[in-house]
Amino acid sequence: MWEREEKILGVIGGMGPEATELFYERVIRNTDAASDQDHLNMIILNHASMPDRTRAILSGETESVVRYLVEDAKRLEKQGCHAIAIPCNTSHFFAEEIQAAITIPFVNMIRETAKAARSSGLAKVGILATDGTVRTRLYQTALAKEGIPWAVPGEEGQAAVMRVIYEDVKAGRPLDPTRLEPALRDLVAQGAERFILGCTELSVFGRAFRLPEDTYLDAMEILARRCIEICGHKLRERAM
Repeated sequence: MWEREEKILGVIGGMGPEATELFYERVIRNTDAASDQDHLNMIILNHASMPDRTRAILSGETESVVRYLVEDAKRLEKQGCHAIAIPCNTSHFFAEEIQAAITIPFVNMIRETAKAARSSGLAKVGILATDGTVRTRLYQTALAKEGIPWAVPGEEGQAAVMRVIYEDVKAGRPLDPTRLEPALRDLVAQGAERFILGCTELSVFGRAFRLPEDTYLDAMEILARRCIEICGHKLRERAM
């Protein structure tokens, strides 16, 4: 089915489905391609029935999520994939279990974003993410390892972030660009110079309003570009 010399990217998607669609779009947009054959070979497993990751983490009932993620990763490896990506930040809480179950690389979106923050020379970044990602300190830990100070919204700001993710994007409702303002004001007051879109639903929100790259670090964009590199394809110098 595949040319032997071509690497295949496996994607565990469906968390949520629109975010997975956006990830595929980002891979296409960021690939320096002049023909169909210049693009990545991919297998996308759209596991939309995956239990909610934030709910599982906060309740401590993570067994089913881990089992499904590991089974999906193994299935993609058996299909001949050379690397695995998951366009869902919160699911990276289970990154060690996923990587331990497979012999191919798991491309860690959290770590890649922290590296990008360091490369940008930022003094402090603000984290916009789900309660699950924030409380498990996924980004805080990764940023600290790169020597980057960070800030998270207070209670009011974090509630606003969760409303955008769950009540707007995941629910398929019309998006309002002002809904993130409580979180952004809070982070700016704490000295944040740039904001990490640390939830793929926020990447969807970012696409809707063309949020400026000099203000936001989009974790999904960073993941897409790294996957292109890992699969041996050329990056477009600047996405269209």
